[in-house]
Amino acid sequence: MALLSNINECRKTGRKLFSLLIDPDKYQDAALMNAIDAANDSDVDFFLIGGSLTAGAIDDTITFIKKHSSLPVILYPGNLLQLSTRADGILLLSLLSGRNSDLLIGNHVIAAPLLKKSRMEIIPTGYILVGSGTPTSVEYMSHTMPIPAHKPDIIAATAMAGEMLGFKLIYLEAGSGASQAIQSTAISHVRKNIDIPLIVGGGINTPEQVMNAFSAGADIVVVGTAIEKNITLLKDISAVTKRFFPSN
Repeated sequence: MALLSNINECRKTGRKLFSLLIDPDKYQDAALMNAIDAANDSDVDFFLIGGSLTAGAIDDTITFIKKHSSLPVILYPGNLLQLSTRADGILLLSLLSGRNSDLLIGNHVIAAPLLKKSRMEIIPTGYILVGSGTPTSVEYMSHTMPIPAHKPDIIAATAMAGEMLGFKLIYLEAGSGASQAIQSTAISHVRKNIDIPLIVGGGINTPEQVMNAFSAGADIVVVGTAIEKNITLLKDISAVTKRFFPSN
């Protein structure tokens, strides 16, 4: 089944999805192998690949993952250097919360010929950066300000605009290594106002935060930095994800 079709089908049935974010700059071969083994043994649904600075290691990382896992690999590019035709798909991100034209459409124009020739599934994704209390890598690198966390009406209106513009997913991002996760009130406010799948990531460090995000309305939760620091968290997060399987 195509990636987006599977995400939409899971949303219809109430099945929540969990993605492990791999930043190639943060993993050497041994650590990456450990992460892949743990993902294969847990209820990880797909890998996201990307980071703030990553460039040359993208192809090698994807090849290594696909050699050792049958899970889908989806690009989550932070810049044009993070494109690879070896992935199964790409979240084609437009930063809706900022006003940097390169991240709204400029980089997409440059990347379009390569993406058109690739066999990857292209998933247009509205990307919304939400304030976490401290500056994050994505905020610095994108030259944009996040939407204040205590403004759920603005966050929801931005998500609604993204859906109206035709984006297939909305991604609420607190930022890599954020000091706090996106609040449940913001997630639930967005969930009530859009009908497309909702991804939540950034600042999620505990199974309880995963539970809160799912309960508030996230369809997909993404965790990266916390797993880099403690691979055993995958098992605990897997147990949370299983609670949202329709058969349960």
